[in-house]
Amino acid sequence: MNDFDRARSLLDGRGLAVNDFDRARSLLETARRRTLSLTDCVDEEDLLAQHSPLMSPLAWDLAHIGNQEDIWLVRAAGGERGIRPDLDGIYDAFRHPRAARPDLPLLRPDQARRYLVDVRDQALDLLADAPTDAGNPLLANRFVLGMIAQHEQQHDETMLITHQLRQGPAALHAPAPPPAPGDVALLPREVLIPGGPFTMGTSTDPWALDNERPAHVVDVAPFFLDTAPVTNGAYQEFIAAGGYEDPRWWTTDGWLHRSQAKLTAPLFWTRDGSNWLRRRFGVVEPVPPAEPVLHVCWYEADAYARWAGRRLPTEAEWEKAARHDPTADRSRRYPWGDADPGAEHANLGQRHLQPAPAGSYPAGSSPHGVRQLIGDVWEWTASDFAPYPGFTAFPYKEYSEVFFGPEYKVLRGGAFGVDPVACRGTFRNWDYPIRRQIFSGFRTARDARPAEAV
Repeated sequence: MNDFDRARSLLDGRGLAVNDFDRARSLLETARRRTLSLTDCVDEEDLLAQHSPLMSPLAWDLAHIGNQEDIWLVRAAGGERGIRPDLDGIYDAFRHPRAARPDLPLLRPDQARRYLVDVRDQALDLLADAPTDAGNPLLANRFVLGMIAQHEQQHDETMLITHQLRQGPAALHAPAPPPAPGDVALLPREVLIPGGPFTMGTSTDPWALDNERPAHVVDVAPFFLDTAPVTNGAYQEFIAAGGYEDPRWWTTDGWLHRSQAKLTAPLFWTRDGSNWLRRRFGVVEPVPPAEPVLHVCWYEADAYARWAGRRLPTEAEWEKAARHDPTADRSRRYPWGDADPGAEHANLGQRHLQPAPAGSYPAGSSPHGVRQLIGDVWEWTASDFAPYPGFTAFPYKEYSEVFFGPEYKVLRGGAFGVDPVACRGTFRNWDYPIRRQIFSGFRTARDARPAEAV
């Protein structure tokens, strides 16, 4: 059983087994195996190097994972002094920007690994018998364990991004995704999502993070949504049509950024005569036309949508398409239902190191037939990152609240590097509209005309 299937077997349809400490511990162990696999595959010099000013050295992420466990499991939940309080300042993500982290007195990789072991051992000893109904919201439903499992997996995705940015030979390997299913050629380009109210967000998912809460009703007008994410082949048509040279398709800020950054294609793409190549985890290869486009910023996604006579979906539209079951008139946890993601549903958990062909995973389709809403690529939406009505920061403002505002755009769905424990139909990601190193793609939408909405 691989880590993806192991993690799936440990969940209960809502993201965890609520009061089962052994299962929560196993999810933490799954995350730790991935952390070590991402750091044991390169040498100490590589771990301490900064491969891009956009990212931390891998050694910083490694020890930061341990520091967060020290703070939240040992101290906040366990009530103890902690293993290394003296490290808090060094591994505080809000005190030191990523570009400055190589200059910090970082733990050496062997020290960081030892720190991880010491913290984890003490945390599990402290929390094995901790009550889950004693009025401490961190302990309720093992939330703090779920929060830390998600935090580690999120940093594992961050380290995977660093691996994509690093130069040199490939250090990671995984099998290619399955080929596209036989019905791809028959799929419609777009699907009508009927208008009406639906429940967005959640108030019941025990491990949902604060920005996913609370559940609230949103009324969405009817719209059409792409059946699958925009492909490399379709995006190449935008490039060939002069999309990067025509300011008509770009917002004012987008055109300014395109000009200053000299954008001409997705990140990691290079031209070889009439062909496009890409660098993927140390391997240079032809750009596969049927695969969802990857490593585009929000401005690029928005420009493509305008060029195509369409637009990016709002966050509420995306979630309605992904979660609303029109027959039962309820919101599901995933497009396919409430069952946890399996290999037949979505490309998650770093099982592959690239997206699957557009139109894959028919078993993961939404009730309206939209595919790949979960997994493969993070999908840019038109929406700014904002709190839901009734939002309450928990357990700390720096997870979500400090990022609310128009400078961040929301991404939904999760990419191939996202673990199932940190992926669900309500999960929200966000980033600056200029970011391209993340595993970001998109799909487009359009308003439904009155005659089409019936």
